[in-house]
Amino acid sequence: MSRADEIFRDMCRDILENGTDTRGEKVRPHWEDGSTAYTIKKFGVVNRYDLREEFPAMTFRKVAFKTCIDEILWIWQRKSSNIHDLKGRIWDAWADESGSIGKAYGYQLGVKHQYKEGMFDQVDRILYDLKENPFSRRIMANMYVHADLHEMALYPCAYSVTFNVTQEKGKDRLILNAVLHQRSNDILTANNWNVVQYAVLLHMFAQVSGMEAGELVHVIADAHIYDRHVDIVKELISRPMYPAPKFKINPEIKDFYKFTVDDFSLEDYRYGEQVKNIPVAV
Repeated sequence: MSRADEIFRDMCRDILENGTDTRGEKVRPHWEDGSTAYTIKKFGVVNRYDLREEFPAMTFRKVAFKTCIDEILWIWQRKSSNIHDLKGRIWDAWADESGSIGKAYGYQLGVKHQYKEGMFDQVDRILYDLKENPFSRRIMANMYVHADLHEMALYPCAYSVTFNVTQEKGKDRLILNAVLHQRSNDILTANNWNVVQYAVLLHMFAQVSGMEAGELVHVIADAHIYDRHVDIVKELISRPMYPAPKFKINPEIKDFYKFTVDDFSLEDYRYGEQVKNIPVAV
């Protein structure tokens, strides 16, 4: 069965059984009707996914694979913070009349910085280091920039990625691993979405750097289930689990900026019934 399903199920059970209930506390999120959105939360959740073993798409329900990829390309490849550059509608609630979500996510990755080797934005610096300094301990991106927080519609949730290269004994090909740092994670709506996105991103960086995708480690400071999601989650994790799908990436693409959503696919993907009309806290 899918290891991603097992991780998700065990995480949800732990949150529901052992988490802290914020009901009655001062919290920021609210529901569309204006009422306060409380959560049951766990601190410091760490999940590991070995991409050499399987692709971590859950099978309890279908993940919107192409939409996931479009958003990760919007942030990391297009380096945009305007929803007019995005096909999905997930950011509409935070965009202004021009479509901007402010100096968030893609904007931060596109800002150029001075290094000893010259000017790079954060994505191009990662690509440079993976080629020139693969065993560096400084290959990372950070989108949580305090000086710009007041100009962001939403503070970054998945805010930083640290890449680390390893090598198996007796093998020449290097392995690219990554740690995704997340300050906050809405488990029902966003957890597997983020895992799938950054698994794809790791595969992209590995391929264009001539490496093999290895482990994705997901570190979540505040892993929470909203009060109106509890019953949905309980039903979801009671469903049957299926084998993980097979991930396909176009092997011809060697330039990070040449990837499109059509260069990725999932084969033999079996999944449960979709969960409809999930309320989203803002």
